[in-house]
Order: sequence, then structure tokens, then C-alpha cells
Amino acid sequence: MEDPEPMLYNHAADLKPRGALRMASRRPSAGERRCLRAAGSLLLGTVAGYLVAALITTSTSQQQLCPHADALRVDNATLPPEELIHANLQGLHNSSKSLLFVGVMTAQKYLDTRAKAVYDTWGRELPGRMAFFSSGTSETNLSIPLVALPGVDDSYPPQKKSFLMLKYMHEHFGEHFEWFLRADDDVYVRPDRLETFLRSIDSRKPQFIGQAGRGSQEEFGLLSLEYDENFCMGGPGVLMSRATLAKVAPHVSYCLRNLYTTHEDVELGRCVQKFAGIPCTWSYEMQTILYHNSSGSQAFTGRLKYKEVHRAITLHPVKQHKHLYRVHNYMRSLKIGDLQQRSLSLLRDIGHMSALLGETAPSESEKFSPANVMSLAPSLMKYKPKNVTDVIPWEFFTNALYSDKNANPRRRMELPLREGLDDVVREVMEMTNAFSRQRGRILDFKEVLYGYHHVNPIAGQELVLDMQLVYRKYRGRKMTIPVRRHTYLQRAFTGIAVRETVDGKEPPVVKEVETNSGDFNSIAGGVLGPAYALMHQPQQHVTPNPARDKLLTFLVPLSGRLKTFHRFISLYEEICILGRQATALVLVLFPSDEVKETVALVRSIQRRHPSAAISILPVFVPFARGMALQLGAAHVQTHNEDTILFFVDVDIVFTAAALQRIRLNTIKGKSVYFPIVFSEFDPNIVHGNTTESRSSNHFLINENTGYWRNYGFGIASAYPSDLNLVGGFNTAIKGWGKEDVDLFDKFVKSKISVFRAADPGLVHVFHIVECDTSLDPPQFAMCQGTRANTYGGNFQLSRILDAHPEILQMASKFRVPTAS
Repeated sequence: MEDPEPMLYNHAADLKPRGALRMASRRPSAGERRCLRAAGSLLLGTVAGYLVAALITTSTSQQQLCPHADALRVDNATLPPEELIHANLQGLHNSSKSLLFVGVMTAQKYLDTRAKAVYDTWGRELPGRMAFFSSGTSETNLSIPLVALPGVDDSYPPQKKSFLMLKYMHEHFGEHFEWFLRADDDVYVRPDRLETFLRSIDSRKPQFIGQAGRGSQEEFGLLSLEYDENFCMGGPGVLMSRATLAKVAPHVSYCLRNLYTTHEDVELGRCVQKFAGIPCTWSYEMQTILYHNSSGSQAFTGRLKYKEVHRAITLHPVKQHKHLYRVHNYMRSLKIGDLQQRSLSLLRDIGHMSALLGETAPSESEKFSPANVMSLAPSLMKYKPKNVTDVIPWEFFTNALYSDKNANPRRRMELPLREGLDDVVREVMEMTNAFSRQRGRILDFKEVLYGYHHVNPIAGQELVLDMQLVYRKYRGRKMTIPVRRHTYLQRAFTGIAVRETVDGKEPPVVKEVETNSGDFNSIAGGVLGPAYALMHQPQQHVTPNPARDKLLTFLVPLSGRLKTFHRFISLYEEICILGRQATALVLVLFPSDEVKETVALVRSIQRRHPSAAISILPVFVPFARGMALQLGAAHVQTHNEDTILFFVDVDIVFTAAALQRIRLNTIKGKSVYFPIVFSEFDPNIVHGNTTESRSSNHFLINENTGYWRNYGFGIASAYPSDLNLVGGFNTAIKGWGKEDVDLFDKFVKSKISVFRAADPGLVHVFHIVECDTSLDPPQFAMCQGTRANTYGGNFQLSRILDAHPEILQMASKFRVPTAS
């Protein structure tokens, strides 16, 4: 593959670093070689007999004299080649699996990690076959195609391993595949893009494709390379056509005997240059196609949404094998997006052809169906409002986001919108430059000067962008010109796909079973007794559901507040007991003047529902929420470790749907759930000072009735084992607040994932927050902030300020003047 443009550099410091040279670093000159040949002739007669005798006597002596020339014939000791790669070699010709053979160099210590990760990810999607090449003593219990090369160890540099791998591939697969890839076990390959790339090149000609290099700046001139010689850097991968491999493989013995450096890829390039007569591709584009990241072990462990990752065919190095799976998952998500876009384009083609054929226009009811809307060509006129109230306002953004519908009209752009904008810009630039490179010009993105966006519930997200670009022409008369471009974009909605999972796995399909009305186990819960038990009642005529049947144990700390507890226990009776939910309740009761009434209320519930698992855990110390929840969790764990602990306050009202979301989002050993709860404003402020005007519906959720507690972490759910893993609640925290933030931080720093989402089925009912002045300053500040937040929303506060201008006048007296 040739490129009319030469590389823009001869050597660069950011190329793959080289190790210290341990062998001869300079090729002998012609005069030196003549002297050596003369001296060798004098000694030849004397030593020839001894060498021949030694070679005949034992192969070990040969290994000692020339350690790189032994074991030149390689055979797998366990399986024939075609069984090793699970292929019928006779049927591979001209098939979709005959394009590429990949040889992956690995070592014994990486077989169970990197090699397995490679085979499980991109190795399964190849348009061909692959095998792993390791030392002669390597073995594994995993079902991966492993070739243990006799006489080869896992020492570095892997020159012998690399050359003998090529020889093996030529001897056994040279006639069955068009291309051969030499790869390391820390590279990620995108098979679909690699296939598209290779099918555009003539494999019948000698081709040696890779990221060309001449060594680091320190090594320039020390690698015995002529002025016009280079090599393909091994890390990002090296591609050879069948013709190239056929010319090089028979001379592996010679190349191993004539090494000038310790660098395997340098010596491979020298060997290809000598026997195939071609250098590595002098193409600057190979730096982006075969991408090497110089961050070392931290490469590709962070953000993947950047243009280098999206452009590349191979990514190197992925040192941490777990991140190979992560990169693979990300690439599959990109492929899903491409397929969705292709489906959308096909729907639009169908819609366009239907219009040309004069088919009947959709009825009014079908006009805005998802299929019909998606079949329309991109346009900002898909949605036409019928009146002023139907108009969808646009949000304006530059460095900040401006909106007339938000409580904060000027704010920082949220992360989802920022990432979405980055995706749009990247896709626009890729489409713009799709054919520009072939014409010797390109547009580089600089910044978005300003833009507008809104979300149309029918058409999708719509954007208007003013972008600053740079036009570059690098063929003919070179030039660089700054330009601006207005872009009108529409990101259409696609269909909704739903997949039900339980603890990350799809539940098995089971038939409905009927149970007799009395056929269930009932265990009475006790008050202040050791007979605490956790209930499970199978429902009649209901299909068993692993998610629904998870036992959920409420842990409620309580000190006084009898009226509020009466509302909570009544709701618990309605939703959990009468609704036959698999739940239990542990009440951690602190001393107060209302202990007797509270116990009596619990006893009345138990008399009505003897099977209800309700117990009271008394605590005879001042109220401390963290200590209460930790004691309750330890109490539950002694009876049942396989229950979900639901840390909840008596002020919370909930729905059955919310309990189901808690079960689905709490996965043992994997994730805990910290729902974002809706908190009510003061009803006296929202509804006025009249009792009649107050709403009794606590689930009336809008910006006028309350707010989402984005920074509240008190309501949570976790398994006992996961709570113990992070050390549980900090029982040293006394009084109000901070124990929830402390637990949240512990989970964030652990291996357990934290799931956060706004849950409309969990509402914190308003009550006046009393802040004890004896609290620690951070706790007191948090308490005061919560009290202020629950007072009212922007609408109510603006109404109060309009009615009482003296408040603004008083506030202006305390305003600190800014320096001019």
C-alpha cells in the first residue's frame, strides 16, 4: 500500500520506547566484513571438523553456539493445526473466514488473563482464525488455540518467538488465508473495520503494513537502518499479505542468525526488506489507523469518547485485561448505534418510495406513530405546534447554558448534554471529511461558538450549531484558512427495546403454578423477643418471579413522632402486608414519651396480621441514626443474610412500584441503590394557609410542590454482606446527618457499583426540620440548608417577594459591595 505523501517525520520521541541495547548496535562496514571473511577462511579448516562433529552429536551444543537458530521446525504437540483453530482448512478457500489469520504473541503468565480476554472479545468476531503463541512449556486449561513453540521461552525481547510464529503460520496456514496479522496480547482490534480496510488492498502483491518507525530520538542511527529503511512498530499490529509471508518465512533461520539489535520489530522489518524487497508503509495515516497510546499502563482505562479511539482499527496498549472487555463493550455500543442509523436510513428510504408511489397518506391517528415519524426525512418542521402553548422553547448555549424554563436561567451545561454535543460534533466532522482526505483537504474542528437545542417529543433532539473550523489543503498549493459553518441537525428517536433481567441475568421462563389458599408458611413476628423471623408468602395463581420474591427488610429508626409513625405503619400495612409483598420491618426504637403508644400500635398491627414479620429493637441511648441503622443491620443479619436492607425514614411514603425498583437495582456483590427522593415543600407556602386547599396526594410531583434531593443519600438499599464489605455505618457520628454521606462515600470507593436515579415512588413528606445548635458545625450547616430547601420553590418565593418588597430592601442592606 503506497501513499504519495511521505511521512512527516523521520524519527520522533513519542514513538514506542526502546530498551537498552544488549547486542551489536552497528552493522559492520564493507572493509570490516572483508577482513572478517579472510580471518574466517584461515580458521575454517581447523574448526570445521569439530563443529560438524558437535552438530551431529547433539542438538544441545547447537543451541549453546547459536541460541536463536534452534527449533526451526515448529509443530504443535497436542493438536493438528486445523483442529487447533477449529476450522476445516479445505473449506476455507474463498469463504468469509479465509481473509485473515492472526498470530498473537503471549506468555505463560498472561494466558489466563490477556490471552483469554483477547479470545473472548475481538477474537470471536474475526473474518478468519487466530492462535496464541507462547513458550514451549506453556499450558492452560482454557479452551483457547495455544501453540507452545518448542525451544522458545518467554524472555524479552521475543525475537525468536516472533520469527518462529511467522514460520508456523506460513507452514500450516500460508495457502489458506490472504492476510496475516502479527499481534501482541495487549492490543484491541476492530474486526469489522479491519476487514473493510484489507478488502480494499490487493493481497496478491507483497504488502507490509503497519505504523512506520525509525526508532526513538535517542536511538536514531543506532539501529543499523539505512536512510531509506524503516520498520513496522510491533505494538499496534503488523499486517503481511500472503505473498510477503511466503517470501520471508523460508529465511527465518538466516534472519535469526543475523540480528543487529534487541528489537524484534526492527529485525522483522529488516528481514522483510531483505527478502520481500518492501519497507513498512510510509503513510502518516497509519498513526491513526493503528493507534498507539503513549500513556503506558493507564492507556484506555479512562474516557473512551475521543476521536482517536473512534478512528482507529487497532488500539495499543490495553495492559489491564479487564479493560479489554470494557473497550469491547464500548465498541459494540458504537456498532449498535451504526446499525440503528442504518435502520433509520432504510425506514426513510421506504417512506420516500411510498410517497413516490402515491400510497395513501397515514391517518391522523397514525401520523405521529414512531414508525411514521422515523420514516420522514430530517427536517426541523416535522413538528408543527397548533397554538402558542405547544411551542417548544429553545435553549441557548455558549460556554454556559441559558434557559427560561429552569430555576437557574444561566447555568453550567450538564454532562449528558455536553457528551451528546461532543458525539454530534464528532459524527458531523467524520461525515464532512469522509471523502475529503482523498482530495487532499480536510476540515478540522476548533470549537462551537454558540448553539441552540431543544428536545422534540416526536422528532428527537434538534440542534443549530455555529462552529469554528479550519480548512487545510495539503496537496498542491498548501493553505490553511479559518472558516465558520452553520449546521442544522436532528437526532431522531429510535424504537424502545426492553430486556428483563434479575441480578444482571435473564430470568428463566417458568409456568404458572397454583397453590392452595392455606398452603404457605407463616411465622409470627414478635415484639422485643428473640423469635424475630423474616416472612415469605407465595401468592396464589402467580408466576414465580425472582425479582419480586426478593425479601426486603425495612430498617426504620424512630424517636417519638407517633403521628408520623401512624401514617407510615398504615401505609406499610396497605402496601406490604395486604399487598402480599415479601417484606419485613425492624423498628429501631429510641427512648421518648411515646414509646408505649408506639409499641401498642405495632401490637395492634400484629394482632390483625399474625404472619407479618414486624419486630422492635429497643435502644436505650440518645438518638443517632447511623448507630440505629447499624444495630438494625446486625440484628437482621443474624437471622437472614439473604435479604435486602432498606434504610428508610418514618417521613417517607412509598409505592409498590418503588419497592420493585429497589429489588431490581440492589444486586448482591454488584450494586447498591441510593434513590433520589422527591421532597415536599411546606404545604402552607404551596397551598396557602387554609387546610382545605392543601393536597392530600403526596405523589403530586412537579416543580411547585417540591424538589428532588439530588444530594440526599439517607434512603438506600444494600445486602448485609455488601454493607459489611465497606465497614457499615460510622456509629461515632451523633445526632442529625452526615452518616448517609459517609456510607455513600464508602460505597463509591469500593468495588460495589452505586446506582442513583430519581424515584417518583419515594416521597419525603414535609415536616419542619429542627436543627440542634449543639451539632457539629458541618452537621448544623447541612441541617440549616435542608430546612431552607424545603421552605418553598422559586415560584412561591418570587410570589412572597412581590408581596413583601421590604424583604428585598432589608437584604440589600446586607449585600457586600463588589470591588470595581
